Amino acid sequence: MLKLTKKADYGLIAVKHLAELGPNGSCSAKDIAEAYHLPAEALAKILQKLVKSKLLVSHHGTNGGYALARDARQISALEVIRAIDGPLFITSCLPYDTGGCEQSGCCTVREPLRQVNESIRALLEDIKISDMRDSRQRHTAAAPTTQLEELVTLR
Repeated sequence: MLKLTKKADYGLIAVKHLAELGPNGSCSAKDIAEAYHLPAEALAKILQKLVKSKLLVSHHGTNGGYALARDARQISALEVIRAIDGPLFITSCLPYDTGGCEQSGCCTVREPLRQVNESIRALLEDIKISDMRDSRQRHTAAAPTTQLEELVTLR
């Protein structure tokens, strides 16, 4: 089963939360952790990775916290996942050249799996954080789920 890591899940939740605050919204790691019942220490590390990847900015001081570094319509789910977990591969042989695997001479699934991996990557790249913002309203209006919601369930 394909599944996001908990860290990537937490990162998407946090970025989505910040997007819901609007373009000038800012929030502390503690507030996000409390709102979604996430481990505060783990979330703080994830948020720092997102700052390092220039997806978030951090503000120090009394009214400090985290904010999106750019508009939620310009940040993809894939960028968040990559910032936290690195490149997305559904099988361990995909990042290597054909000669890098013991089974490369007789493997019949490498190319189909590469295509599946590319499809997932493209889908996640097309889904912007702004697409995730109003998921509660969509669900209450009985609107169809997004493609990402079919792959993963966001809290």
